[in-house]
Amino acid sequence: MASSVQAPPPPPPPVMPPRQPRSFAGPVVLIVLGVFFLLRSLGLIPWYNWGRMFAHYWPLLLILWGVVKLIEYQQANRAGIRPRGLGAGGFILIIVLVVAGLGATEFYRWNPNFQEWCNGSDADNLPWCGHTYSFSDELQQPFPPGGALHVSSERGAINITTSEDNQVHVTVHKRVRADREDQADGWNKATTPRVSVSGQVVTVDANTHGAGEHWVSSDLDIAVPRKASAVVSTHHGDISIMGRDGNADVTSQDGDVSITDLNGAANVNLDHSSARLSQISSDVTIEGRANDVSLEDIKGTVRLDGDFMESVKLSHIAKPVTFKSSRTDMDFTKLDGYLNLDSGDLEANGVSGPLRLRTRSKDIMLSGTTSDVRLENENGTVEIHVNKLGNMEVKNRKGDIRIYVPLKAGFQLDAQARDGEIQSDFESLKIQNGDDHSTATGSVNGGGPRMMISNEHGTIEIRSGVPTPPPVPAVPKISHGGDTPGPAEPSEN
Repeated sequence: MASSVQAPPPPPPPVMPPRQPRSFAGPVVLIVLGVFFLLRSLGLIPWYNWGRMFAHYWPLLLILWGVVKLIEYQQANRAGIRPRGLGAGGFILIIVLVVAGLGATEFYRWNPNFQEWCNGSDADNLPWCGHTYSFSDELQQPFPPGGALHVSSERGAINITTSEDNQVHVTVHKRVRADREDQADGWNKATTPRVSVSGQVVTVDANTHGAGEHWVSSDLDIAVPRKASAVVSTHHGDISIMGRDGNADVTSQDGDVSITDLNGAANVNLDHSSARLSQISSDVTIEGRANDVSLEDIKGTVRLDGDFMESVKLSHIAKPVTFKSSRTDMDFTKLDGYLNLDSGDLEANGVSGPLRLRTRSKDIMLSGTTSDVRLENENGTVEIHVNKLGNMEVKNRKGDIRIYVPLKAGFQLDAQARDGEIQSDFESLKIQNGDDHSTATGSVNGGGPRMMISNEHGTIEIRSGVPTPPPVPAVPKISHGGDTPGPAEPSEN
């Protein structure tokens, strides 16, 4: 009898470990970024606001990423599986996010008014600027007798002229940057200029801030009676005032100021702006941080006090001039000719003294001086052509000194040079040139005004004769470039 043998049961299939789920951190961050791009595409967020939000709040994306990873870690522990790591794709995405975020933050820290790039003529080619829509308007208001005009604007040019009646006339030329025309229409209505009267003061407010941070520029052409004084301020735009019997007080940032035919005083405060004033019958004061400054035909006193980054040009100033900057301190009685000052040179013709000048790192050329001169300089040459000799004290360092006096002028000289020679056309002077120290003393033509000259690391020359003074150059006009900020700043005068 055959016996049956029972076969063993088959082994159970192997148990597979739970599969690690995919991480949702990367997709969640991409979804958030996608939402912001969608809002931008719909025109709900301007480009510059989108960029500013990303520059300020991009670390929140990293925080969101970390929260998602923490939730995934806790879920994996409860399921008894190994938590999923960061992964190569996630690592690359984090690196890109951090680099872009840090770059955006530093850029906005360097230029917080990024949207101001939309001021230029090429703004239509920049994707964050949108399109430009133009609007115009006219306002009119009775002007009180003996009244004063106050004008304020955040952005846009201001042009003040003389009216033919006793009214204030305001013509508005407005530009609005927006993604759509309906947006521009809304911002135009929100920025309607305001004209108000309080007692003797008529106030014109461009109201460009009515649209919040959206870019709006309003150019104002304002005509008022000639006798009215004017107080004007703008942050981004040119200012022009022509034909006033009253005073003009101007505050300008990132623009050019032009004042012509003013019978009152002019007080100008500049911040990265330029100024050109001409035909002013009273005093002129310019303060602040200026680019170019040009003054011509001023019948009152002139006071310049601040930092002058490019050039200062003066011509025909009838009364005393005072100039103070971080490098130069100067004053004199009047100016029949011209004076040009920039970062490396000072040239003047027809300065009436007494002249006091203290500066550094400039080549100085003075022609036609007629009175006392007191001058200190270093790191530059000094050349003085005297028409009528007065007392003179000149000190220089690391630069030559040349002084031309009339052949028949009488004077007393006391000069000394360290590490330099002394030369003279006058034989009556006693000159001793040594290896490291030179002196010159004596009287010429019976004596007269006293000349005290000292120099270190440079020569001293006392020459006879006065060359023909150069002609008075024309004062160049300052270009008006709209409300776009100017170029980078060179060294201060």
